[in-house]
Amino acid sequence: MQLLGVFVPGTVLKLGMDGEELTEQETALYDRQIRVWGADAQRRLSKAHILVCGMKGTIAEFCKNIVLAGIGSLTLVDDRVVTEEALSANFLIPLDENVYAGKTLAELCCDSLKDFNPMVRVSVEKGDLSSFGGEFYSKFDVVVVSCCSFTTKKLINEKCRKLSKRIAFYSVDCRDSCGEIFVDLQLHTYSKKKLEETIECQLQYSSFEGKMYEWDLLLEAISVPWKILPRKVSKLYFALRVIERFEEAGGRNPGEVSIADLPSVLKLKKELCDEHSLNESHIPDALLERLVSSTREFPPVCAILGGILGQEVIKGISGKGDPLKNFFFFDAMDGKGLIEDISNSAGS
Repeated sequence: MQLLGVFVPGTVLKLGMDGEELTEQETALYDRQIRVWGADAQRRLSKAHILVCGMKGTIAEFCKNIVLAGIGSLTLVDDRVVTEEALSANFLIPLDENVYAGKTLAELCCDSLKDFNPMVRVSVEKGDLSSFGGEFYSKFDVVVVSCCSFTTKKLINEKCRKLSKRIAFYSVDCRDSCGEIFVDLQLHTYSKKKLEETIECQLQYSSFEGKMYEWDLLLEAISVPWKILPRKVSKLYFALRVIERFEEAGGRNPGEVSIADLPSVLKLKKELCDEHSLNESHIPDALLERLVSSTREFPPVCAILGGILGQEVIKGISGKGDPLKNFFFFDAMDGKGLIEDISNSAGS
């Protein structure tokens, strides 16, 4: 039974699952949230362990949101040092340069996040995320990656899927005023309100690229042939795949492109459109020019993407409400946010 309403000091909010309870301190701190999504959802959040890689502006916004929501623990991975670009969008980095010495981005952000909610355990893990084994990932319920190469996203997503424990995988990237979120909840069961009743629903997700056989369908996302996708699929989807392929082919890190690369990027676009039998008009040259001209994050877009991602992770953990499936795109130039279900099953 869910207990909603006014918190009475000196009481403990009891739940009907696993005999576990929210402590008096948790009930008081999260009282307003409990009124919105219920005590059971808050309990699930308080037991959730989240791993995050890539402490850029969008991830900083996301971490702030989930720490305030009251997750159980948050582990940060990012061994890079502070740069001018990082300072331009990541509000978790202190302005005092004296504290930078010997500290990574993850360590600096960790110190700041602890101040947002002392009840959430925030820690740092050093190392290359792609080198960690399955035993490491099995400690978490949610894995979120940013500013990773295509190969790294694919590898981490596959590692999460190979475990017997279901782990939700998310990737998010922001380039200038554009952004993309990918979601893989594997086989996800959730509840939602329909009229006056609560109904149980189930969704089967595709992996980022790796192949998974479920219900006799080959489920994949990035490797779906472009020609079978609906005509109205976001142009950002195609444009980001071109940039991704260009960086991967040149052995570059995400964001290591400039306007000088535009001719080569446009040449690759033509080759990929020919390969996928896609009209070149689906990937405007002007959009690709924007993406290579400025790869820095635009802070207002970071706030939007971080808010959407935080909301989706909370829905995924709590099992309440329709989750996003499986891509979200945002472009500040037109102010539109689009959800696209991209997989072989969707395309057919």
